[in-house]
Amino acid sequence: MTEYRPGKEEIGRLIEAAMKMREQSYSPYSGFSVGAALLCSDGTVYTGCNIENASYPVTICAERTAMAKAVSEGHREFAAIAVVGGKKEDPEDYSYPCGSCRQFMREFCDPACFQVITARSRDDYVICTLDELLPHSFGPGNLV
Repeated sequence: MTEYRPGKEEIGRLIEAAMKMREQSYSPYSGFSVGAALLCSDGTVYTGCNIENASYPVTICAERTAMAKAVSEGHREFAAIAVVGGKKEDPEDYSYPCGSCRQFMREFCDPACFQVITARSRDDYVICTLDELLPHSFGPGNLV
């Protein structure tokens, strides 16, 4: 797996794409809209938004939407994901991926290298690795 780290301009573009995807969110129950932009190792970007359902367990998060789109198109190597979410137009806080999304990412990403970018704006963001968000994770290597 190739380690690729996006630069500041690329991070800004990912955040902007995630912010734009929030507009597509279907979140009539919680009012919490989330957008995500996933950067593949080859530079391709896939986006996603959260899609709620009256039966809450059927809801799909923005991060898993973006990853499912990428995987369904044949991508399996990822560098980073930007996530923007909140109840208001301008998020007041950082929106970190839920536990299910973290485990989903772990299936396809090197936890030591994959960057998770949570943002309130293009210039206000935090970067951490998946390892930092999901320490001592269970992944494909555990089944060998």
